[in-house]
Amino acid sequence: MAQGIAEQQIIHINFESFAFSEFKTANKLYALVKEKIQTTDKYYLLLDEIQEVTDWEKAVNAFMVDFNLDLYITGSNSHLLSSELSTYLAGRYVEMPIFTLSYKEFLDFKAGYTNKTVQNSTALFNEYLQKGGFPMVHTADYPQETVYKIVQDIYASVILRDTVQRHKIRDVELLERIVKYAFDNIGNTFSGKNVADYFKSQQRKVDVNTVYNYLKALESAFILHRVERFDLKSKEILKTQEKFYLGDVSLLYATMGFRTSLIAGILENLVYLELKRRGYQVYIGKLGTQEVDFVAQKQNEKVYIQVAYKLESEQTVQREFSSLQAIADNYPKYVITMDDFWQENIDGIVHQHIGGFLLGE
Repeated sequence: MAQGIAEQQIIHINFESFAFSEFKTANKLYALVKEKIQTTDKYYLLLDEIQEVTDWEKAVNAFMVDFNLDLYITGSNSHLLSSELSTYLAGRYVEMPIFTLSYKEFLDFKAGYTNKTVQNSTALFNEYLQKGGFPMVHTADYPQETVYKIVQDIYASVILRDTVQRHKIRDVELLERIVKYAFDNIGNTFSGKNVADYFKSQQRKVDVNTVYNYLKALESAFILHRVERFDLKSKEILKTQEKFYLGDVSLLYATMGFRTSLIAGILENLVYLELKRRGYQVYIGKLGTQEVDFVAQKQNEKVYIQVAYKLESEQTVQREFSSLQAIADNYPKYVITMDDFWQENIDGIVHQHIGGFLLGE
């Protein structure tokens, strides 16, 4: 509109609104949009939560063929960009994944929504660490208890709508146990068999395929992100012992409380999400018996990252730097920690505070 586009040329439909509840099929949606397009001018069509429409791919394809428009669709489920969409719109769409707030965005929210100005960068990072990145919780200066209640409600609605209902999961109690197992092993490698073996030790028999199906359902709702391992010698992706990270760290606190014992995994989670926001493909690196927390690639760029809570001993320094020192190429290498004072670089490997890394270029 600021560029002179007339308001009637902008069509916005939110399928979670009851006002559009009768337009949940491709045919009815097409008829609605066709009625609103009155001229040959370019129209701007914005369709929110498009997955609520049956056969929506057919309607979207028809809009692109029949009308002069710029089309945006959003959906809160990973099955949105399905194989059907690839078939209908191959080469004609750009995907833009949306994550919860980055640290930089959190600081913007802090400045824009509250009157509190905190100069202490450590205090600001700790607040972000403990409250997570869901935008709603940063629109006011909510106490911790309220933040976790908001996140619990988000979690409950996603579990119910995007996991249980969509995937027709019958054993909800088992699903929640698998969620807690994954949350409790944030930053650790495990497989569906590990989960099944754990339940077996608890005198509960669970089929491995069921575990994989439930983990896949949690991925599709963006509660979990699966990260594969990459062998740095053979250049092959390994199919065992993946890691799972949370869609937002506040999900852990809201469901299991603040777990200081998981701080290293939580920091890894923050770094992983930041790399994904910046458009990197992210893997766990395997180099012989050693592991690199993240190998991140984007076109011709590559970066190696180790994440630790603090470098409190010579043994810790040796452990975190040695795997990066063993990599022969000259791509950037980082060790990311919460150390405020010790910032020494070793053999060209940059040691950086996580707050600085999240705000850096």
